[in-house]
Amino acid sequence: MTEKQTSYILSINCGSSSLKFSLYQSGSLLQECSGNVDTIGSTGSSLTIYKDGKSVLQQSSGFKNLDGAVKAVINWLKTSEYKNSLLAIGHRLVQGGPDHREPELITDELINNLQAFVYLAPNHLPDEVRTIKTFGRAFPGLQQVACFDTAFHRNMPDEAKYYPLPAKYREQGLLHYGFHGLSYEYIMHQIDRKHIKVSKIIIAHLGNGASMAAVKNGICIETTMGLSPIGGLVMGTRSGDLDPGVILFLLKQGKLTTAQLDKLLSKESGLKAIAGKSDVQELLQLEAEDPKARVAITVFCYQARKFIGSLTAAMGGMDMLVFTGGIGENSEIIRERICGELGFLGVNLDKKSNHDNKENISSATSRVKVLAMKTNEEVMIAQHTQTIIKHQTHEN
Repeated sequence: MTEKQTSYILSINCGSSSLKFSLYQSGSLLQECSGNVDTIGSTGSSLTIYKDGKSVLQQSSGFKNLDGAVKAVINWLKTSEYKNSLLAIGHRLVQGGPDHREPELITDELINNLQAFVYLAPNHLPDEVRTIKTFGRAFPGLQQVACFDTAFHRNMPDEAKYYPLPAKYREQGLLHYGFHGLSYEYIMHQIDRKHIKVSKIIIAHLGNGASMAAVKNGICIETTMGLSPIGGLVMGTRSGDLDPGVILFLLKQGKLTTAQLDKLLSKESGLKAIAGKSDVQELLQLEAEDPKARVAITVFCYQARKFIGSLTAAMGGMDMLVFTGGIGENSEIIRERICGELGFLGVNLDKKSNHDNKENISSATSRVKVLAMKTNEEVMIAQHTQTIIKHQTHEN
């Protein structure tokens, strides 16, 4: 009797300048291997494959765009030991419009529907849809699943969900969607798994893209990003929230086209506009001698504190504050500067635990439990994909 061959679920996570992917064993969802293509668009861009925490392959090609990175991943898969063992592919999609929030099987109809909502996420959806189509051509017949980053926020109350604008715009898809949902979902699963009993949680996903969510009794009731991933906190190259008058100023006085405005707010604003650089770690290294870097870090931490305060008010209190994302997980300096003036909310860090990047970084006297947790969007994609495929199999 031959041993049953292991099958794998491939998780694909497209970013603005990166592509992350992981292979998980179906059933157990144990990670087999992972990889990423970083700094897409730069000459130093490279594909790296990891197994058991170690780099097993590195291919430097200076990938000019996401399409080139996707093709490199497909070429690696087709020449790897996993080429005939793929069960399904799951994709993170930033946006699916008002009618597509839950994970679902990707069909031609869904692709057509997504094309109609490109205007809601013009910097993300076109690349994501192209990636789905490219994998579909490379692995014909393999089922693919869409996991929408807006799903976690779908049950926000009306007072948080709708903008005070005429109803006709709501009918066109103008809603407070929220993003980073797969990351928030993973963090909440980890909190549940650890049997931590708290009812009012703020999760700060801080990376090149940054947002926060207020979760009360397991339901997201408010989040900082809105219609698009541009809003909320100041970010690496995104502006965050602006007075609507600023937009009118840029259109009228700056005489910008909508395309120019989109590029300005998405790729030329935020920390990059303040300091000329968008990487927080680099700015921290420069701040002692560079006043602009110091201002950028100050603005980032100030806005984080401001949003934590507003989300606490929205929930009527805070029991737990969780830092995640590349900056949130790894930068003890940023966590310390954000929390340093939040004592009035009951937030107090343990300096040694924070410096050592422990998970629990709150002091013994802190009324609010403060954690630094690693997120994992890819495993959530795999989990949703496996659930959809199983459901599909049972239906057939």
